Order: sequence, then structure tokens, then C-alpha cells
Amino acid sequence: MMDGFRRGVRLGIDVGRARVGVARCDPDGMLAVPVETVPRDDASVARIREIAHEFSPIEIVVGLPVNMRGEDTPSTTDAREFAAEVARAVPDAPVRLVDERLSTVSAHTALRQSGRSQKKSRGVVDQVAAVVFLQHAIDTEKRTGRAPGEMLAEDDDVNGR
Repeated sequence: MMDGFRRGVRLGIDVGRARVGVARCDPDGMLAVPVETVPRDDASVARIREIAHEFSPIEIVVGLPVNMRGEDTPSTTDAREFAAEVARAVPDAPVRLVDERLSTVSAHTALRQSGRSQKKSRGVVDQVAAVVFLQHAIDTEKRTGRAPGEMLAEDDDVNGR
């Protein structure tokens, strides 16, 4: 169902404690591809702002790591906080939060099946996880005609910064 699909590049962000995986899709949403793994530090949001400037996304999709019952965890709070920082840094691209349950597991499985050890995969697994949930988000929008996940609300700035 292509008629409800909004054309444009999207960035996918997989927020981890040590690294942030970044993926993007083409304007037609045919394929999500890895962009880079950004170290998680004081400069990570600035680097994501640079990447956003380079690709001019219509939106940024941040993976929300909820548990298997769909409940928030400390990682969910961390991802929401990071998403709020990205939203402030890239005001011209709305931020959308999508359930990324199992995307990292799928990424590890795909990398293992391609012959990469867990140690060798460490630098790219976050990018692959971002590709997995960004592709799922694109496919969901194409199938349903509705944007996936939820928009980051103004009050999602949990620390009031």
C-alpha cells in the first residue's frame, strides 16, 4: 500500500550505552542501509546532527528498547532522553520512537550467519540493529499507510532540560 507512504530519507538511530548505530533509507523507502557507529559520548548528538545535515531526513526514527512485555526499562528511559537531545539538535526533522524489540538479537544473528564473531561484530552490530528496525518501520508504513511508532512529545524531555 504505497499511497500512504511519505516520500523522503529517514535516519534510524539505535541508542546503546557505548555506541549509537545510525542507518538511513533512500527517499522511496526501498532499503535501509548502515551509515556509521557513533561512539556514545558528549559528541554523539553533534555527530548525529552532522549526519542529519548531510542526508536531510524527513524524520529521525529512534529505537525504543522495551522489554518483551512492551514495558519500559532503564534503557527505554535512556533512549527517550537521547531522542529528546537529538530533537533539540535537529529541530527540522521530527523524531519518532519505534519499538525495536529483538532488533539487536536479529542483528547479532545476521552477523553470526555471515561468519562474523561477536567480537568482530561489536563495531557494526548497532548499525545493523538500526537497519533492522528502520526497515521494519518503513515496511510497516508502506503496509498500513500510517507512520510507525509515536512522535516524540514535548514532555518526553524527562529531565526538563
